[in-house]
Amino acid sequence: MIHIKNQKAQDGMRRAGRVAARVLDDVVRFVRPGVTTREVDDYGADRIRELGGRSAFLGYRRYPCHLCISVNEEVVHGLASDRRLQFGDIVSVDVGVHFEGFIGDNARTVAVGGCRPEHQRLMEVTQQALDAGVAQARSGNCVADISGAVQELVESHGYSVVREFVGHGVGRSMHEEPQIPNYVDRRGRKASPQLKAGMTLAIEPMVNAGRAGVRVLADGWTVVSEDGLPSAHFEHTVLVTAAEPEILTCLAPAL
Repeated sequence: MIHIKNQKAQDGMRRAGRVAARVLDDVVRFVRPGVTTREVDDYGADRIRELGGRSAFLGYRRYPCHLCISVNEEVVHGLASDRRLQFGDIVSVDVGVHFEGFIGDNARTVAVGGCRPEHQRLMEVTQQALDAGVAQARSGNCVADISGAVQELVESHGYSVVREFVGHGVGRSMHEEPQIPNYVDRRGRKASPQLKAGMTLAIEPMVNAGRAGVRVLADGWTVVSEDGLPSAHFEHTVLVTAAEPEILTCLAPAL
């Protein structure tokens, strides 16, 4: 079932989105050579609490961390550990926050101190793919318009979209309908759900530098690229309106 949010729920999603955006921005500023991913997770947990929220990830399907922190070839769902970040790593940080009954969900990939030009390009293209997908989140379009925009941009630069993990609706629950693939499946646009004003979507390209294939490590959570090449992940929570899409995971000066 696809949930259409009324004005009150939309306002709640805006507040949750702003908190999630503030936490993500603070966490990526905290990332630097020498810190462990556990320290990053602890810092994110502290910021979520200080802003009056709680992690939407901790305990979800028994996930054991407050954030998802994925390094280099790790695509998504990386677990916090004693691993120390090194200069030249790229790190994807995914933050989900419960705030006043609603969830804000966003992610960004950043370089640790600096990185190789090809890794910087991967991050730039993934950000551009997110922008392209968000631009299609308009009433009257369909989910496949988002998916197609992401896929076309990514593949035009010689990269691959991950197919096993997708974007999704988000609201009072972490995962709501509809699912939002980063590619157009064989059903095409004809069977794709139509977008309507009041829908709130987590649009999240996951882009591999090499082939699209992924596998899950023995910890049961961390997803890595099969070929060991780097991956990037960007995400926004977006409100579909009768006009321009509204990005809900944006910073607010008052926070």
